[in-house]
Amino acid sequence: MHQMNFAAPKTVAGAVKLLVQNKGRSKVIAGGTDLLVQLRMGKIKPGIIIDIKNIKEANQITIEKNGVRIGAAVSGAVVGEHESIKRNWPGVVEALELIGSTQIQGRASLGGNLCNGSPAADSVPALIANEAICRIAGPNGKRDIKVQNFVKSPSKTILKRDEILTSLFLPDKPNKSSSAYLRLIPRTEMDIAVVGVAASLTLDENNKCLDAIICLGAVAPKATVVKTAKKILVGKKINNDSLATLGMACEDTCDPINDTRGTIAYRTKVAGVLAKRAVQIAHTRILEKANL
Repeated sequence: MHQMNFAAPKTVAGAVKLLVQNKGRSKVIAGGTDLLVQLRMGKIKPGIIIDIKNIKEANQITIEKNGVRIGAAVSGAVVGEHESIKRNWPGVVEALELIGSTQIQGRASLGGNLCNGSPAADSVPALIANEAICRIAGPNGKRDIKVQNFVKSPSKTILKRDEILTSLFLPDKPNKSSSAYLRLIPRTEMDIAVVGVAASLTLDENNKCLDAIICLGAVAPKATVVKTAKKILVGKKINNDSLATLGMACEDTCDPINDTRGTIAYRTKVAGVLAKRAVQIAHTRILEKANL
């Protein structure tokens, strides 16, 4: 019978020490909505489970000088109730609120969704579009890295075996900025994305696009930024012409697979459609906020 230990350290240093001592035989649990399933299926057999819920900085939301820091173990439900995050980063909240059921959202964490490394993770495109930054702790101290560079390939991240993700930082955006996240799933609820699209938009004083980041999920081995989006949208009004060009650029960026949830052709077409809609939603939010 497989023997497994459990530990709930109260500090980041304590968690890192356990990771070092167990030499790759450990698994970190934040919410556990993915880890527990993997355990029950026998996909993983760690020597120890390290629960980071008791680590203060991993389980709190802090307003900092230039943005907000979200602990890696903070649940989606808690993030979704935070007024500042809802107001300034609505696309991140939308993505989190699509993860599983209400019960799952009470446990599932932003950090866990990222560390799982799924190409279809809902929160990851939204984090990337909002230029989120990971804080990683290990035996050599802490380091920061963009979420965009965190996932290497399906289920693979840049975390070393003795490192943990402690928090995610969302940097402040200019006043006339907003974001949105949309996805398509086969069922009405609680399913994995066929396509997910996050859009972050900033307008200038004349309501022309000043900055734009579009990120696609579930259409490549990892969440992918549409590199040509800035060139297409910046300096222009958000209208049917600019959106049509953007839609085609999103289709060109896709590198999906055929599976039971959708074909390559279907996913590619949907990505362009959702991208246009997500940009329109972000655009409308900026204008509505400006008119308040």
